[in-house]
Amino acid sequence: MSSRELAQRVQGQLREKGYQAFFAGGCVRDLLLGRLPADYDVATDATPDEVLALFPGSLAIGAQFGVILVAEDGEKVEVATFRSDVSYSDGRHPDKVVYAKTPQEDVRRRDFTINGLLMDPVSGVVLDYVGGREDLQAGVIRAIGDAPRRFQEDKLRMMRGVRFAARFGYRIGEETFAAMRAHAAEILQVSAERIREELTKLLTEGAARRGLELLDGAGLLDEALPEVSRMKGVEQPPQYHPEGDVWIHTRLMLEELPAGCSPTLAWGVLLHDVGKPPTFRSAAETGDRIRFDGHVEIGTQMAKEICARLRFSNEDAEQIAALVANHLRFKDALQMRASTLKRFVRLPRFDEHLELHRLDCLSSHRNLEAYDYVRRFLAETPADQVRPERLITGEDLKAMGLVPGPAFARILRAVEDAQLEGELANRAAALAFARLEAGKAGS
Repeated sequence: MSSRELAQRVQGQLREKGYQAFFAGGCVRDLLLGRLPADYDVATDATPDEVLALFPGSLAIGAQFGVILVAEDGEKVEVATFRSDVSYSDGRHPDKVVYAKTPQEDVRRRDFTINGLLMDPVSGVVLDYVGGREDLQAGVIRAIGDAPRRFQEDKLRMMRGVRFAARFGYRIGEETFAAMRAHAAEILQVSAERIREELTKLLTEGAARRGLELLDGAGLLDEALPEVSRMKGVEQPPQYHPEGDVWIHTRLMLEELPAGCSPTLAWGVLLHDVGKPPTFRSAAETGDRIRFDGHVEIGTQMAKEICARLRFSNEDAEQIAALVANHLRFKDALQMRASTLKRFVRLPRFDEHLELHRLDCLSSHRNLEAYDYVRRFLAETPADQVRPERLITGEDLKAMGLVPGPAFARILRAVEDAQLEGELANRAAALAFARLEAGKAGS
């Protein structure tokens, strides 16, 4: 059973029991645009208790706000009871839930007109009480009713509006955009996790550059990611960056991110040069050219701080920081010793490092020599040569009479380097090499 089939069955059963029930929100929008909806929502005048009684085993994921999750065969449909407009003191949750009896009341408290459409999936009839179809045809993101009030209810709607405009290539209505600018500072009242998730969607839906530009125009970038906003106007040496300043360069890279790209890659692209604004030194200061001495190290620390602020998982934060920390290493790839290069390509999720480097080159000097070299190396070098089994361990060093300590790591590293360089082929040679290294340590 597909998610649409489940949604139609849910809607049909509600209708059979005498309730009003419609497809609602984003799925209607996507169907009218000829897109495949990611999920389906049903709006009804049945109360949560009545929905639970009709669909035993459903989950009351948001029953206090009138939302029940009906799941079957791995598919799921959210069923929401019609609600009226009420106050939202915390900028996210209604102070109380007042159920409504008409679909007109329900859609008028939703966010944007293109998301305020209802559909009867059997007849295909669309109910539009807010001008959503007209805005779909005109390509406009417009808040339903009073824009400031919609954003007061849920501050994150400002970012969602930007994301929808970017994803669909729409413009934001003047009153809606003005309300975003007027209330942009309030976005920080939203939890860091929700901001992170919305920004990640914006970066990975195939319109990251447009989304970043709209965030900036709405005043939201200054609030949510001031470190990125500071890239504007930071000049770069033209011999390496003929495209322009750090802001232009970053936007060009974001423009190349496809829909569905890795979230960590997208964030790595956004933050890879975040250390340049605080390390900028003009040609007059350096005596030769614009420089950003230490920008990788400072940028890595800044990326870690941003990830912590936005409550990324430890795994994702480590990968994003690693992408920033290693993005300049490719310039030395052709001169790297075999052992250094093999260790480099063993970085976790190295494909993301390689892709960031490709985008970095294409958005600046367009020289892909290092990229092509590393790709050839990966294609031509057997995996067991890149990551061979270790010839000896610390236990072997203990058997030689060595006492565990700092020298252990140095000796084992030297043995592995020699192995990766092709100088050691077996355990006996590695043990002999280790004895020589231990002798150096003791001399």
